[in-house]
Amino acid sequence: MPLTDLVTLNAVLPALKVNGKKQALQEIAAKAAEITGQSDKAILEILLQREKLGSTGVGNGVAIPHGKLAKLNKVFGLFARLERPVDFEALDSQPVDLIFLLLAPEGAGADHLKALARVARLLRDAEVAKKLRESRDAEGLYAVLALPSATAA
Repeated sequence: MPLTDLVTLNAVLPALKVNGKKQALQEIAAKAAEITGQSDKAILEILLQREKLGSTGVGNGVAIPHGKLAKLNKVFGLFARLERPVDFEALDSQPVDLIFLLLAPEGAGADHLKALARVARLLRDAEVAKKLRESRDAEGLYAVLALPSATAA
């Protein structure tokens, strides 16, 4: 199942310039706020709280920061490819260069978990990650995220 129901073309950042994890979270929170109409401070606060529980750096250069927002009306995704990998305190200690932000409404329950599982499955696919790293523009990245890859089904 492609991720196009979670992420739109304007929520794809092809070359985000950041110097670290906190700045990466600030930048994606600001962009998510701009698209969803939510408060960037509220989004950032939720992401930082989640990171305190343990890094959302899941390995192989991928991070999936996520959280729930009371005023959100549907699951929202944003994808960023970092210009330079940053330390995200990932489980495998590898720096992160692919970030998929996932925000869900407070009462999303299973929908939030299903979306998280889909994103994780897709980004764990070495071939998909390679294509994302090779794509240089938002359209190219979006096309990869839109792939109905067998492993992402």
